[in-house]
Amino acid sequence: MSAPDDLASAERDEAVRDEAVRDEAAAIEDARQEGTQERARPVGLGPAGWMRWTWRTLTSMRTALILLFLFALGSVPGSIYPQRGVDPSRVAQYFKDNPAQAKWLDRFWLFDVFSSPWFAAIYLLLFISLAGCVFPRALTHLKEIRRRPPAAPRNLLRLPHSEAFEGGLTLAQAAAALRRRRFRVVTGDGWVSAEKGYLRETGNLLFHIALLALLFAIGAGGLFGYRGNVLVVEGDGFSNAVAAYDRFMPGSRVTAESLEPFSFTLKDFQASYVAAGEKQGQPLDYLAKLSVQDSPTAAPRDVDLKVNDPMDVNGTLTYLIGHGYAPTFRVTDGKGQVAYDGPVPCLADDQATYTSECVIKVPDAQPTQLGFLVRFLPTTVPNGNAWVSVFPGAANPTVQVFPFGGDLGLKSGQPQSVYQLDTTNLKPLGTMSAQPTPLNVGETKELADGAGKIQFTGVKEWISLQITYDPGREPALLAAAAAVIGLVLSLTIRRRRVWVRVKDGKVTVGGLTRTEGGGAAFAEEFAQIVTALRGEPPTGDSAGADQGGGEPDGPARAGHVAPDAPTGNAAPGARPDEE
Repeated sequence: MSAPDDLASAERDEAVRDEAVRDEAAAIEDARQEGTQERARPVGLGPAGWMRWTWRTLTSMRTALILLFLFALGSVPGSIYPQRGVDPSRVAQYFKDNPAQAKWLDRFWLFDVFSSPWFAAIYLLLFISLAGCVFPRALTHLKEIRRRPPAAPRNLLRLPHSEAFEGGLTLAQAAAALRRRRFRVVTGDGWVSAEKGYLRETGNLLFHIALLALLFAIGAGGLFGYRGNVLVVEGDGFSNAVAAYDRFMPGSRVTAESLEPFSFTLKDFQASYVAAGEKQGQPLDYLAKLSVQDSPTAAPRDVDLKVNDPMDVNGTLTYLIGHGYAPTFRVTDGKGQVAYDGPVPCLADDQATYTSECVIKVPDAQPTQLGFLVRFLPTTVPNGNAWVSVFPGAANPTVQVFPFGGDLGLKSGQPQSVYQLDTTNLKPLGTMSAQPTPLNVGETKELADGAGKIQFTGVKEWISLQITYDPGREPALLAAAAAVIGLVLSLTIRRRRVWVRVKDGKVTVGGLTRTEGGGAAFAEEFAQIVTALRGEPPTGDSAGADQGGGEPDGPARAGHVAPDAPTGNAAPGARPDEE
C-alpha cells in the first residue's frame, strides 16, 4: 500500500476514535445530569420514616415538657368548676344559676375534667413520651457509672481550677486523700484521676422514673378503683352497694362484687360556727357521728367522721365533703290521707347564712298531685316586709312554702331532678306571694281548693359523702416521695473531676466541674482539696483504705487503684477535650 493510502487510513481511524471519545463524553455528561436530577428530586420518608420521625418527636424532652405543661394546664378547670365526681350538688346548682354557660361547659367535659377524653389523651401521650425519654437515658447512665474516671490531661494548669506546689506528696497519698472525700479514684503513670457527683444524674432519672410510676399508679387506680357519691340524712343508713349510691363511677375492671361489704348509720351531725364578732357565721368544725359495721357479721363501732379525716374500711375511704339541712314535713291530701312524711334535703342558696331551697313532690296525693317549692331559713329574723336568715346555725328555723297542684309529669318517662319542680302543668294553690308567712316547727299550712295541708314537723341535717377505693393511692404516695428525693439530688449534687500529677517533687492539681452554675461552690471545695494535699500526708495503712461510705459509684468502685491502669498519659475512656 502506498504512503498516501496509509495516511488516509490513519486519518480515518483518528476521526473514528475522536467520534467515539465525543460519544463517550456525551454519555458521561448525560449520566451526570441524570444523576444530578435524581439527587435533586425529593424523596418521601415513607411509612417507616414517618413512624421513626413521630417516635423521635414524641419521645423528645421538649415534647415531654410541653405535655407536662398541658397536663398541669388541663387540671386547672377541675379546680375552677365543680366536678360531678366530687360534689354533684354544686354542679346542679351551677346549672340552675348559669344554665346557658353550664350547657357549653358540659360539652367540653369541664364538669368531668379528669374523666374527659382530651385529658386522657394528654395523660397517655405524656406517659409514652416520658417512657421513651427515660429508659434510653437510664441505660446510658448505667454504662456511664461503670466507666473509670478519665486520665489526667497533660497540662492541668489550663483547667478552670488549678494550682501547683512543691512537696513530697506521693500518688498513693493523693489517692487516699481524695478517697477520704468520697471520690472515685484511679491512678496511672504519674497521675491520679478522681470523680464524684454521679448521683446528680441518678437523681434526675429517679425523678422521671418516679413521675412515670406516679402516672402508672393513677392509671391503675382508674382501672381497678371506684368512686361514688351519696347523700345521707340523719337517722338514715347506707350499705356499700351499687344501688345505694346517688352517683357511682367504677373503673373498667370493677364489678359489683369488688365493693367492700360495709354499712353505717348516720346517728348525728354537728356543725359549729363563730357566734359573734367580725367572723360571725364562719364554720369552726363539722362532725358526723356514724355507727359502722365493717362486714355484715361484724359488731358495730362508733366512728367520728370529720373533714380531711376519712373513715378507712380495708382500704375503702369515706370522705365528708358537704352538708346541709333537711326539714321534715307531713303532707295530707284532700282526702285526709298522709301522702308524704319525711325529710327533704335542701341545697344552700347562700353559704354565709345557709338559706336553702328544696322541692317536695307528692305524686300519690288525691284528688290532685301536689308539688311544693320550699325556702328554708335556719335563723329567721324579719327584715321589713321580708324574712331572712342571719346565721347558718338552726337557731330559729322556719320555712316558706309555695304550693302547686296538677300533673307533676312523673309518668312521662322523662328524668327529673329532685331539686327542681317543673310547673308547666301545675297551677298555684291560692295567692302566690314572693314572701309568704314562714312556718315555725309544728305549724301547718292549709292548702287552697281543699287540696290538703302541709305541716313543718322538724329539722334534720344531711351530709354528702364521697366513697373511694384506689389501689394506686399508696404507690402514688411512694412515687411522689421518690420524685421529691430525686429532684433534691439533681438540684444539690454537682458532677466534678479532680486530677493530680506528681513529677520530680512538683505537684500539679486541676479541677473541673461538669455542672453549670456550680463553679463558685466547687472553687471552695477545690481549695480545701489543695489544702489537704499540702498538709501532713496520711500513713501508709490509710493510703489504701476507703474512708467513709460516700456515694454509690457503681462496680468500678471496687478497684480504686486500677491494677490494669495504663502506663502512659492516656487511659480508656479519656476524651480528647479533656487532654
